[in-house]
Amino acid sequence: MENVALIESFSEFKDDKLIDRVTLMAILEDVFRSALKKKYGDDDNFDIIVNPDKGDLEIWRNRVVVADGEVEESNQEISLSEAQKIEPDFEVGEDVSEEVKLIDLGRRAILALRQNLISKIHEHDNTIIYKQFKDLIGEIYTAEVHHIRHRAVILLDDDGNEIVLPKDRQIPSDFFRKGDNVRGVIDSVELKGAKPTIIMSRSSPAFLEKLFEQEIPEVFDGLITIKNVVRIPGEKAKVAVDSYDDRIDPVGACVGMKGSRIHGIVRELGNENIDVINYTNNLQLYVTRALSPARVTSIKLNEETKRAEVILKPEEVSKAIGRGGHNIRLAGQLTGYEIDVFREGAEEDVELREFSDEIEAWIIDEFSKAGLDTAKSILEQEVNDLVKRTDLEEETINEVIRILKEEFEE
Repeated sequence: MENVALIESFSEFKDDKLIDRVTLMAILEDVFRSALKKKYGDDDNFDIIVNPDKGDLEIWRNRVVVADGEVEESNQEISLSEAQKIEPDFEVGEDVSEEVKLIDLGRRAILALRQNLISKIHEHDNTIIYKQFKDLIGEIYTAEVHHIRHRAVILLDDDGNEIVLPKDRQIPSDFFRKGDNVRGVIDSVELKGAKPTIIMSRSSPAFLEKLFEQEIPEVFDGLITIKNVVRIPGEKAKVAVDSYDDRIDPVGACVGMKGSRIHGIVRELGNENIDVINYTNNLQLYVTRALSPARVTSIKLNEETKRAEVILKPEEVSKAIGRGGHNIRLAGQLTGYEIDVFREGAEEDVELREFSDEIEAWIIDEFSKAGLDTAKSILEQEVNDLVKRTDLEEETINEVIRILKEEFEE
């Protein structure tokens, strides 16, 4: 057989770990049959024998011998005189098998055949990669930083697969250099164009949950169940845990002595502050625990509206709200309740919106975002603390305090 470029290309694929021998042979046969059909109009009477290990290929065309001058279908029939050139003993009605040389297909056909083969192999590989990573969605994966773009970090795994870590799925404090190993969860996989797009996330609650499974044996073994995880990536997270074994303290097991078990997770997440709480079906107790470290005086739930009115001592309010309102926001996400915080003695307080004729609405909104929605809640704070907790200028805050003191303390 002629040593054409197509045959040499077999060696590029026969050791490919993503494709087994049977599949490779099926792809090769499909490619050749397409070429034969294009040249001869039909491929039903062709036998194709492929040996990808050696790079060998044989194509045999089977035709029936008919009398000279009676050939109606040249691809299916051969005249007696032509058949006897192959083998003198042939007679009318017999089957003739004749080898088709690749060169007979024509140079252009061979080049097109090679491109078709490469395309089919890559298509197969991409489908395999897609299925592989589709099964890994939600699982932790490690890859190496290949290059850094403005909106994403491009990673490569040990098999050379490209994984994208977008900016909005990174932890704000993340900083990577080329060659760094990065851990995250496979967030999504899309089969678009030539290659599957594999997206990794480090900001997903699933990443924190999987880190618990990886770092805490009782969670991995199923002795401790993670009921819910909520996060503000890089800032704060709350994890509700439970155990069906009364002998196990789920919070203690997750945190460890002096935080020894959770320390590695906190470090992986850029020193994210993680609150681990005991899950309970008692909704009042669950909301109370979710607001930790604040101590709740009393609580009233409305299950229809999914709202919780929480009464706290004045000194506990800032703990319940947390820096930037993170604590109360996560507590609401964890429990599924909208939490309204009230101070003890609220009847002596005045809602900040009562001053809307003197204080602009956007300023009131800024205070509300920080959980400061009454006159007392603002007057109890130092000016420096108010500057830190809001995006307001010190001058604006001082003006608000002046108005509140004039009106509220009269």
